[in-house]
Amino acid sequence: MRLQWLVESFERLRQEESESDMAKLVFGMNQSLDGYVDHMAFAPSPTLFRHFIEEAQEQAGSVYGRQMYEVMRYWDDDHPEWDAEEHAFAAAWRNQPKWVVSRSLKSVGPNARLVEGDLERAIRALKAERDGEIEVAGPDLAHSLTELGLIDEYRIYLHPVVLGHGKPYFAGPRPPLRLMTNDRIGEDVIRLIYVPASSRDSPDGNRR
Repeated sequence: MRLQWLVESFERLRQEESESDMAKLVFGMNQSLDGYVDHMAFAPSPTLFRHFIEEAQEQAGSVYGRQMYEVMRYWDDDHPEWDAEEHAFAAAWRNQPKWVVSRSLKSVGPNARLVEGDLERAIRALKAERDGEIEVAGPDLAHSLTELGLIDEYRIYLHPVVLGHGKPYFAGPRPPLRLMTNDRIGEDVIRLIYVPASSRDSPDGNRR
């Protein structure tokens, strides 16, 4: 019995060490009080935008669905009306590698590549070969990756607005989450950070 316990403990430790070397998939978006995301309906304050610049500078990359990638390609070209902060975000976004999940796109822009074929296998390989944080962009892609058990952290930036309709942050049901931390950014935005209740990062869970 003791030998079996030692073997199981060693296997558990080896798995945890292996997982700790993997990239963390993070889904974060601005959200209204009633649960919707709409970049046209409300915008980040200068303080929150600076926070997003710093996150983009530190991220190991981003994974996009087609629609969100096409929205974000706005940052591929300079615009004369931009201020210094917008130029800083554009530089950070252009610098990071991007992976685009799409069956319809035949090509993508600079520093980006298409993800084709088996989504789960591709994202698991991506997590294994990278470290740091990889952003997941968009509710629909996040829902697909949630169903595969691949998202490690959810970040909700809660704004004091009520939209009444739109695209929800969660595109479908998901297993229980556990709140890890919350903090205030700027005057009126609360950041809520959740992990799956089954996650090793959760106080009473085991990370996938």
